Amino acid sequence: MAGNATTPGRSVTSRVLDVLGSFDPTHTRQSLSQISRRSGIPVATCHRLLKELSGWGAVSRQSDGTYTVGPRLAKLGMLAPIQRGLRQVAAPYMQDVLFATRQVVNLFVLDGTEALLLDRIAGTHVGAPIARPGDKLPLHTSAGGKVLLAYGPAELWEACTQSLVRETSRSIVEIPRLEQEMASVRGRGYATTEGEHSPGAHGLAVPIRDAEGTVIAALGIVTLAKIKDAQRIVPALQVASAAITRSLGVPA
Repeated sequence: MAGNATTPGRSVTSRVLDVLGSFDPTHTRQSLSQISRRSGIPVATCHRLLKELSGWGAVSRQSDGTYTVGPRLAKLGMLAPIQRGLRQVAAPYMQDVLFATRQVVNLFVLDGTEALLLDRIAGTHVGAPIARPGDKLPLHTSAGGKVLLAYGPAELWEACTQSLVRETSRSIVEIPRLEQEMASVRGRGYATTEGEHSPGAHGLAVPIRDAEGTVIAALGIVTLAKIKDAQRIVPALQVASAAITRSLGVPA
């Protein structure tokens, strides 16, 4: 795995796993040399494996030459029992939110230092989707991501703030401002975005907790119009969140 020297005679499968194992919450975007060093695989071999993995969709090569986990692995991760169970439990309550708000409803979970869109429910006249299930969004520019970041551990904050991408002119990329935003999220119990991930898109999200009170997901809505009735939408989301928690078999 990461940091281990390559053992002579290791199978291709083992080396592929070593490459994938070099990615973790603090190493979500790596150069070829970083992956080679962390996996213990020679650069030339590592480059060949990454090319094959990229073709399959397990990793993605970015414009700056670095690599990230690819969309196909993200979608496979959505089939894990804990995430599949969360999707199944949350689905009817997401329908309730859709009925109450008439807005696109999103369910996010943490994936490394990004927010993975686990599920999405929309009506028939919402236009082209901003994101689809399996897509990953930055934590600091999406409402669901802000919830996960605000209630996440210190290690997540440190990893996330190493590189804050400005997706739009409204993205918060200054650490002091983002710290204030996180304090606001924790203080009021929900997060909002106003064109920070996609121009003209506005979002609102609340946390979903487990038995110990740890935030395990975020439930939210997104709209192309400015949210003027947050005080009506927030309770609908909070009621759904509490119901999801109860349905997962824990006290709300």
